[in-house]
Amino acid sequence: MTHQNSDCLFCRIVRGEIPAKIVYRNDHVLAFRDITPVTGQHVLIIPLKHISSLSELTPEDEAIAGQILLAAGTVAEIIGIKESGYRLVFNSGKDAMQSVFHIHGHLIGGSAMGWPPFPGLPSAHG
Repeated sequence: MTHQNSDCLFCRIVRGEIPAKIVYRNDHVLAFRDITPVTGQHVLIIPLKHISSLSELTPEDEAIAGQILLAAGTVAEIIGIKESGYRLVFNSGKDAMQSVFHIHGHLIGGSAMGWPPFPGLPSAHG
């Protein structure tokens, strides 16, 4: 049985208690459309197991982390952005604007993106 948190929004989606527009699911991850998309295509990829943040990953979670990354390519193909390109963004902790404390990657694409990814921030590239 996969460990889940009864109060976690994403765990409730995994269990089917809250509806979501599912794009992809396997034995390790679930991908569903973000309810507040930031671009033409915006899908969240989450592990079925509840892990609060990237900082909470353990060596035992290596396969789960890999499954998230592998799912990104599959989901990008399903939603039609594999060839044009996409970003997979993770926020870890409140200062990084993590709002749901269950690991999730934001797969975004469907339009040309700039760098840095957020307006008003200084570029790390000078």
